[in-house]
Amino acid sequence: MSRLVYEIVEHDGGWAYRADGVFSETFPTHDLARHAADRAAREQRLSDTDRGISWEDKDGHWHDEIAAGDDRPTTEVKG
Repeated sequence: MSRLVYEIVEHDGGWAYRADGVFSETFPTHDLARHAADRAAREQRLSDTDRGISWEDKDGHWHDEIAAGDDRPTTEVKG
């Protein structure tokens, strides 16, 4: 099982969370960025059915793949 860490960081004049080198949108406060990271972390842990996903890597390349519904990472929020 993989591990995914969401880190709250200053970004682009505000606050964002960063996961695997990729930044979220910018939030005006640390608390709003933390709330969004907590939500994203909870959603990552939810089991579901297999489904297609698209994601952007740290180099800006998009990937399409099938995610197994029972293959969920452990998550953590820092900051």
